[in-house]
Amino acid sequence: MIQRFSGRASRWWLLLLCLFFVVTVPACAQDTSNHIYKVKKSDTLYGIAHYHGITVDQLINANPEMKLPGYQLHKGDHLYIPAPQNAAATSSTVNTPVTSGTTSKQGKVLRVGVALPLHNVDGDGKRMVEYYRGILLACDSLKRAGYSIDIHSWNLDATADPTIMTHDPAAAQCNIIFGPLYSVQVHALAEFCKARDIKLVIPFSISGDDVTSYAQIFQVWQSDDKLNNNAIEAFLKRYKDARVVLIDCNDKTSKKGSFTFGLRNRLSALGQEYRVTNLNSSLDMFGKAFDMNRLNVVVLNTGRSPELNQAIAKLRTLRAQQHGLRVALFGYNEWLMYAPGNVDTFCSFDTCVPSYYYYNSMDPRTKTLEAEYQKWFHQQPMYAYPRFFLTGYDHAQFFLRGLAKYGKAFKGTVGQSTYRPFQTPLVFKQVGDKGMQNDNFQLIHFATGGRIESLTY
Repeated sequence: MIQRFSGRASRWWLLLLCLFFVVTVPACAQDTSNHIYKVKKSDTLYGIAHYHGITVDQLINANPEMKLPGYQLHKGDHLYIPAPQNAAATSSTVNTPVTSGTTSKQGKVLRVGVALPLHNVDGDGKRMVEYYRGILLACDSLKRAGYSIDIHSWNLDATADPTIMTHDPAAAQCNIIFGPLYSVQVHALAEFCKARDIKLVIPFSISGDDVTSYAQIFQVWQSDDKLNNNAIEAFLKRYKDARVVLIDCNDKTSKKGSFTFGLRNRLSALGQEYRVTNLNSSLDMFGKAFDMNRLNVVVLNTGRSPELNQAIAKLRTLRAQQHGLRVALFGYNEWLMYAPGNVDTFCSFDTCVPSYYYYNSMDPRTKTLEAEYQKWFHQQPMYAYPRFFLTGYDHAQFFLRGLAKYGKAFKGTVGQSTYRPFQTPLVFKQVGDKGMQNDNFQLIHFATGGRIESLTY
């Protein structure tokens, strides 16, 4: 079922937001609908609903935290009271003053749509709720900076027909829509956006190539093949004079063969020397693959942590035996999940990891934003990589700032954005004469001495 929620989110109401409603506090709360109600000691769900002329189901649907296991009503809780409506209606809208004025710095309201699975049923919904929360945090930040933003959201789950959403008049008024998550829904939304010249940001992985057909699409996700090709090119530029050591880790489940096979082909074509050894080889046999007179760059054919730990232990022993041996590691995106407990180790091997994003838990800016997330939503962000709320925050800041400055001319290319992301850099290139494809690529460099930096290519 499609659910629609709309409104302008003021800061203190967002503190109470639990899942994905975008609603705001009216300037006056004396009306018996569309406002925040503070629970009294003797209140019950039925009593609150009856007093405000709504059903218990409508009250629960307007306060989705009530659907969570173990929920109990407590004195002092703040509940959103929707306007009385028939059982089929699912929208809630209220007017409120916006912070920092009523128009953006560029003199117009930015109308934002979010068409993603926004529910608490499965992993997709929970991740997208967190992504959406990041968008809300970004919008609040932008409002405080003087922008005016109107947000509408639709619960576009895996079974939803996106044409139902497109029948909502609010959708046609959007300047930009974030979504969908599922490939089968892209074509219908792209057609809708094409007819109205609405920018459509596809934030996560899809299997189609609609970006080659629709000028309105901004495709953030990049394929594994593109990541591999970019990583190989960056590798060859950075280590043109090094000895490359490829370690077979005997992982039959690994899908890294496309990278190592492509790298070996390019090395052979360039005449650059490389050696192949096995993780289970004796230390003497293992050591014969290395060169004492130049840098040795080690590449594993798996991204798994057990094999990585075994390789690191073996490399440490080898360095202890062969004083002066220089070893660097070139890894995979998965290694960034292991980084929090291995920063010193990665730095000791001058490690580079190719990635489209990087979550730096030690960055003071990140710590501040995470604290703000916890303050608003009363829980920590889910443990995932990337951090979905940071992804949503970066996406909203990037696109909404760009739209406010350049309007329909915004394409997200180099030079059109000065926003410094928390986790997800974005740089777009046009695909033929149609949509825009994210072309950002970076190496996360764990440098000796404990410094972590992003090297862009």
